[in-house]
Amino acid sequence: MAEIGTLARPYARAVFELARENGNLSAWSEALRGVADVVGDPDARTFLARRELDNTARVSFLLSIFADAGEASALESAHGRNLLRLLAENHRLDVLPEISAQFDALKARAENTVKVQLITAAGVEQAVVSRIGEVLERKLGRAVELELQQDPELLGGAVIQAEGQVIDGSVRSRLTELAGVLTA
Repeated sequence: MAEIGTLARPYARAVFELARENGNLSAWSEALRGVADVVGDPDARTFLARRELDNTARVSFLLSIFADAGEASALESAHGRNLLRLLAENHRLDVLPEISAQFDALKARAENTVKVQLITAAGVEQAVVSRIGEVLERKLGRAVELELQQDPELLGGAVIQAEGQVIDGSVRSRLTELAGVLTA
């Protein structure tokens, strides 16, 4: 079977082009992220895999979840319904998380932004977060959307992840390096 990224790419590009033409990149991003979360849920996956469900029922199930939440006007459009129907017919609903990720990458590139994860052991003051954002914007040459996460296992310091690059300034990594030097 083809790699999931390869399967997702044409869908993500097609939805991106449609969304860009219609000026609703954010609505599609939100809708794809939401449906990807549903499809990624183990209970929903089990339900969608039931043999007695036809593709229309699978699409209706996904749309009903979003109708209640009021988040997926893009999916409730004719194009959104067609996307879900096509994915269901081709047994590719499980590819939605990757379609969402690739769509968001295309959106970020078009908007000249980059998502950056700042992972710290404890909370960080807003002034520090702002300063890190400014430095990263200069370094990357794009607007930065910082996502803050906490991981107490870092002990201290921070890890910054952006576009596959990792800057690891955590105490945990320093201690691991030191242990490697001492045992060598």
